[in-house]
Formats: sequence, structure tokens, C-alpha cells
Amino acid sequence: MTADDPHPLADPLAWRPVKALSLEEMEVIAADVFRRLPDTFRALCDDVIIRVDDFPSEDVVTEMRLQSEFDILGLFQGVGLPFRSESAPSQMPNMIWLYRRPILDYWAEHDETLGAIIAHVLIHEIGHHFGLSDEDMEAIEASVQ
Repeated sequence: MTADDPHPLADPLAWRPVKALSLEEMEVIAADVFRRLPDTFRALCDDVIIRVDDFPSEDVVTEMRLQSEFDILGLFQGVGLPFRSESAPSQMPNMIWLYRRPILDYWAEHDETLGAIIAHVLIHEIGHHFGLSDEDMEAIEASVQ
């Protein structure tokens, strides 16, 4: 980039058509990340529903004692695979929530691609589906870095 050839987005008016990802666009990225996971991994997630919402519900903020709705990027809700029982009454499907606005806020403050952040959050929440704790996943991530 030189004075003769400035970056196209250096002009403030060039930013007018640029928008943050919509819920639907983030769902497309999450679906693509999920599709790229190993088949055996995905097969164990057959009953998991993945949803994107702007923020966690007020109930989630209260239950998790969050100071702000921006304090959580994603959430697994349900009964993890190791804790299921065939004799238990039917239960709600397992769900993974990705929270668009906190993810976009995190992205704006860190030097990571948006796709990498979405992949990290999705895989982290799938880890909860497998019954892994946050500490388990942190240990796994640390061992591969």
C-alpha cells in the first residue's frame, strides 16, 4: 500500500456496504466447520442441534452468574454422552449455542480469524457433549500446541 495506491478500505465511505455477519451467515460457517470434522466425531453428534443466537438468554446469564451477556461465546445444553441412561425418561435434545455478538466482539479484540474462533467455540461445546470438562479441553489443547 502506497500513497499512490491506498488500501481500498482506507476511505471511510468504502466501509458503508460492509456489515457484521448475520445469524444466518454464522450458521453457515458453523455448519461448514461441523461438516469438516472427522466422520466418526460427527456420527457421535447426530442428535446435537447447533443454533446461533445474538446473545445467551437471561436465564443462562443468571444461572451461570455471568457479569455480562458478552461473557460467554457458546454453550452446550443437555446431557453429555457419558451421562445418558437408557432407562431415563425421554429428554430434550442436546443443543449447542453459538452467540454471535460475543463472538464478533471477541474477534474484534483478538488476532484470530473469525472462522478459527467459530471452530474453536463449536469444537469446545461438542467436547461438553462428549462429557469433557473445561479443564479436560484446556489440557488437550495445551498438549497439541
